[in-house]
Amino acid sequence: MRGVLWSCVVFLLALAPLAARAEGRLVDFEVASRRFDGAKVEISPIRKVTAYLPEGYEAGSRRYPVVYFLPNLFDGHRALFDRDGAKAVLDRAIAGGTVPPLILVSADFSTPAGSSFYASSPVTGDWTGFLSKDLVTAVDGRFRTLPAPASRGLLGDRTGGYGAIRTAMVAPGVFGSVYALHPVGTGVGLQTMNSRPNFERLAAARSLDDLGDDGFSRVFLGMYQAFLPNPDKAPLYADLPASGRGDTLVTDPVLTAKLQNAFLLDRLLPAHAADLKSLRGLMFDWGRFDGNADHVVANRAFAGLLEEFGVPNEAEEYRGWWGERHWTRAGRVEARALPFFGRTLAFD
Repeated sequence: MRGVLWSCVVFLLALAPLAARAEGRLVDFEVASRRFDGAKVEISPIRKVTAYLPEGYEAGSRRYPVVYFLPNLFDGHRALFDRDGAKAVLDRAIAGGTVPPLILVSADFSTPAGSSFYASSPVTGDWTGFLSKDLVTAVDGRFRTLPAPASRGLLGDRTGGYGAIRTAMVAPGVFGSVYALHPVGTGVGLQTMNSRPNFERLAAARSLDDLGDDGFSRVFLGMYQAFLPNPDKAPLYADLPASGRGDTLVTDPVLTAKLQNAFLLDRLLPAHAADLKSLRGLMFDWGRFDGNADHVVANRAFAGLLEEFGVPNEAEEYRGWWGERHWTRAGRVEARALPFFGRTLAFD
């Protein structure tokens, strides 16, 4: 009998850690938006969204801050959960006290060319308005949030990191804290932007399919549709800042300047430095061994430029590279981003 009782005790003790393990849950829903009415490329007005709710959300009446996650180029809005294990990272960080309980929201910001670049364009729609107004309103209406800028954060990965900083600039007063993981587009690098895409193929294209697997041309087409839109120029609905390729490349200086002034964050900074100063926290990082040295050079320069304009920030160059995953155990999100939001967001 004593042996049976002891076996039961051992069994219950073995189950205790499982029972005590705190786990949040994921909620999938959709947000309808009129921000894409009239877009020249096919953009669904119904955007898919996934929210992480911390353990204990259903049982109580507590309100939570929200971190909005902006995915990288070509990553779906669920990639951080389905591929990268973000739920386990959030569960572990909250249970371990790395960050107090919060809600994290990831939405679909994709366009047919790949990325909206989180900008507003007559060709692809008003993505800035969708993020800063429609999505925030929908989340505040659906969940028990703390509906104030001090309790809203932006977390972006690479292209999403660009979008996080850009949104804080052009839609101020909505989000209180920003963390950009390895952002792109902070400034010019070692290579010119016009040296990347195949302008001959872009000029000859009669549809997006004609670009095939030409990744650079697709990425830059998305950029041109966002920042050099031309609603009257079918089928790609964008002006091209150059023609030819290689030795025959001819740059249009007017369109190139227009692109740089609309896209690059260092060009936007003088007009929006005061908006960044109003944030409760701004942090970004980049991997030293990025195979595209443009990102390293531009982020170093952008960190210095922020100082020139008196914008408080935390900038960190670390031993990393472009393609690494950030939602890993002790990765950048768990080690840096979540503690940052724990310090800078207002919690209940």
